Amino acid sequence: MTIKVAIVGVGNCASALIQGTRYYRDAKEDEIVPGLLHVNMGGYHVRDVEFVAAFDVDTRKVGKDLSEAIFAKPNNTRKFSDVPKLGVRVEKGPVMDGIGKYLKGIVKESPAKPVDVAKTLKECGAEVVVNYLPVGSEQAVRWYADEVLKAGCAYVNCMPVFIASDIAWQKKFASKGLPVAGDDVMSQIGATVLHKTLAKLFVDRGVEVSESYQLNIGGDTDFLNMLEESRLISKRISKTSAVQAMIPYQVPLRIGPSDYVPFLENKKICYLYLKGKYFGGTPVQIDVKLDVWDSPDSGGVVIDAIRASKIALDRGISGPLISPSAFAFKHPPEQMSYEVAKRRFEEFIDGKRER
Repeated sequence: MTIKVAIVGVGNCASALIQGTRYYRDAKEDEIVPGLLHVNMGGYHVRDVEFVAAFDVDTRKVGKDLSEAIFAKPNNTRKFSDVPKLGVRVEKGPVMDGIGKYLKGIVKESPAKPVDVAKTLKECGAEVVVNYLPVGSEQAVRWYADEVLKAGCAYVNCMPVFIASDIAWQKKFASKGLPVAGDDVMSQIGATVLHKTLAKLFVDRGVEVSESYQLNIGGDTDFLNMLEESRLISKRISKTSAVQAMIPYQVPLRIGPSDYVPFLENKKICYLYLKGKYFGGTPVQIDVKLDVWDSPDSGGVVIDAIRASKIALDRGISGPLISPSAFAFKHPPEQMSYEVAKRRFEEFIDGKRER
């Protein structure tokens, strides 16, 4: 059994995802793989993820085999696995609002004519489409969602444009009998999941949260793109709501990307600050620094989301995938603490929970 997957946006995250499917293709089913819930999920092994289509706009990637395109500039994540020829040509997609003003000098648009995306998805037999478009590509993300609906595929929305968490889009996918998961992928051990965990720890231990911030810097095109503040509206909402959901009262929060530091490449540095009061109004403060390679941090999470989407297709489940989305994304249809989301996701895999 295979899961035929198409990728929109062949950037660093796509590179880490594809490398990961090669790196763990021979993993034993009883083996513990960092970043995956299970090597075999619902009958699907990591190696069952098969890439059948990819779309991008950069001339250094369009027309290339996907195995070459994932290592082409401006991608700069770490290489941890060789990838043989995949026999998948990267096709030109529409640009729309995908290239922000800071990316215009970095991303070199291919002169090729955009393909018919829905037709391409149908012809290659794609079952699940993973969206890795740049932050702020509001128009493009929705356009691709429509193409996915036309092609009859499940949609895994890794970006902070609200599809799975939007009622109107939920109804569109449900009416077509298709599942949708998202929105805005949450890393294995990233800034948001760490921030959520610390905030919940404060609340669970009876500490009153007074204020908190999360500041992130990085050196890839994602961080360069996010210097354009107007593209960050959904991103800030997504990250802030994930943390606020852990605190049963409103507190001052400032969360989101802060600056672009080129020499960091695909590394992300996060600074977390939480301030609160405990017994007797006594003050407490936590300051944390997190240093990670950003794209590999979400590779395993997306493999799990892809397999969850295929399980949903197999079972005839349509509309938003509640528990897989709460486990894997920052702005899911329903926010949950990590431990609750993980338990419910396991129940979904075992067939004890429909969504």
